[in-house]
Amino acid sequence: MKMFYLIPLLFLSACSTAPKLTLRPQQPPAPDAAGIRYPEVLHAYHVGRYGDPNDDSLMHEQHVVYRVEENTRWNFHPGPVDGNLPALPSRDAAFAPAPVNDDILAEVNSQRLATTQIMMQARTLSTALAQFQTALSQTKTNLQETARLRASVNEMKQRLDTLETAPGQMLATPISTTNEPADPLRP
Repeated sequence: MKMFYLIPLLFLSACSTAPKLTLRPQQPPAPDAAGIRYPEVLHAYHVGRYGDPNDDSLMHEQHVVYRVEENTRWNFHPGPVDGNLPALPSRDAAFAPAPVNDDILAEVNSQRLATTQIMMQARTLSTALAQFQTALSQTKTNLQETARLRASVNEMKQRLDTLETAPGQMLATPISTTNEPADPLRP
């Protein structure tokens, strides 16, 4: 009979409900701040003793001055495909050496050649411009001289015209064949 008491216990254990499975979404790993933003760049400058430029009675002792050269900024470079951020931010292009390959060297050399050709053409152009300015100033002086000569020629023409139009108006003085002075009392 003791066995009959155990049978209902078996049924109770078989009818018990299974525990509910709860799914909790996992939070993504905390992003590395170095991969999201570039850090600020600080430089230390060592300054020796100096007199204050605004106040002659002050002197500054040797000290260090810290200056923020570049503020923090966002990293807009895409991360890897798996979604994890890179461990280290990519280097700033200003501090990275330029990549060198044959194509880049050829382009740099062609740019240098173009620059020297442009500089030679600029020198030629400046020489031609200086010659042009000299010729222009010479032309201006020639134009002024021509204007003066025309004015004097016009004045001479006017005088000549007045002399030609008035020959009868001039008093005819008798021309003496001798060197004797004319006698005013003589008829």
